[in-house]
Amino acid sequence: MGLNAVDMVVESRAGRRESLAALIAAQVPGHSLSQCFYNDPGIFERDMERMVLGHWHCAGHASSVANPGDFFTIEIGRESVIIVRGKDNQLRALLNVCRHRGSRVCTEQAGSTRGGFVCPYHAWFYDTDGQLKVARQFPEGSSRDDYGLKQVHLEVIEGLVFICFAAVPPGLGHLRRALAAGVGQYGWKDARVAHRQSYTIDANWKLVLENYWECYHCSPAHVEFSRAHATARSLHGDPELIERMTAKAAAMGITFEEMDHLAPLNAPGEEPADCYRSPLEADCVTGSEDGKPLAPLMGRFTGYDGGVTFNDCGPTSNFLAYPDHGMMYRFMPRSVDRTDMEVIWLVRGDAVEAVDYQLDRLTWLWHVTSLADKRIIDLNQQGVSSAYYQPGPYTEMECWTQRFVEWYLAEIS
Repeated sequence: MGLNAVDMVVESRAGRRESLAALIAAQVPGHSLSQCFYNDPGIFERDMERMVLGHWHCAGHASSVANPGDFFTIEIGRESVIIVRGKDNQLRALLNVCRHRGSRVCTEQAGSTRGGFVCPYHAWFYDTDGQLKVARQFPEGSSRDDYGLKQVHLEVIEGLVFICFAAVPPGLGHLRRALAAGVGQYGWKDARVAHRQSYTIDANWKLVLENYWECYHCSPAHVEFSRAHATARSLHGDPELIERMTAKAAAMGITFEEMDHLAPLNAPGEEPADCYRSPLEADCVTGSEDGKPLAPLMGRFTGYDGGVTFNDCGPTSNFLAYPDHGMMYRFMPRSVDRTDMEVIWLVRGDAVEAVDYQLDRLTWLWHVTSLADKRIIDLNQQGVSSAYYQPGPYTEMECWTQRFVEWYLAEIS
């Protein structure tokens, strides 16, 4: 049952009970959110209903489930989903909840199964398409066809697996266009996962996303990132570097359609998505420790253009593409003050580790960057939880964070 914005009340530290609608109305434009939006369990449940489970979320890359029987599981909030390729070669998103008495069915993070999934509680057996096949002492008069694993919506776009829990999910037309304009030109459809790593952040999911949406923190917090990325110095980057990047891409026959994520929120009923470009510093060709190449060129690229392309989709899925590798950021809210951040590194589908690339070099930059992000966001949550916290004003370089917050408030109201 959904939470009503008018009826829902929040207990503040001072013991006041206020309606969510009143709290939203009291937000000061151009300032960060009030404390309760970061530490109130009731608001977190509202967030899950409206912002997370109501939108499309990237679950991973299709190369992780390339063959029939391949699967992996993901967890968002209290929900667990099995992404599995069936014997009919179709991908499905099965809810990891046994139809008998509700146990988790699959306990592995990833693997391959020849037959299906056996519930560890009472051994009900489900096929890879979710159908119940075996159930000991199954009640007479009931049909196994009525007790298959439930499913959520699943779509594969440019090799990326998206799922949505909503009964009627947002449209994907704008998102498809944005990904085709961005990562599609880097050949992500034919890429493969080189490495994946999760980082548990002890903070509300919005603090994690707000951090991702701005680079005001990059110079003081990410020295390694700032050496290569011009966006750490200014909101848009050096005009000369942008011109160089654009000219080099055009010389390879590659042009980009830049698309805004939130204005004018695409079209009613559509999932927000964007595509935008940012230059690298003059002596860098990719996101590496020394700025030098890491792996074989991908997609349409026959050389390095001195840039990086960003695609951001919905509230929790963010991607960046270099000519020789890609990065997937998946932000998974787990509780009011815990968020799992998974980072997935992509390379060309035929690239061979230790031959075409070295894993430690490939992962170095975004591993140290993610560790630094965990540290500063953990500290952010600790400060926001103080009785003395007051919302502060956004700077020019935090304009995208401000717009994310404005979108968030509109969605949960």
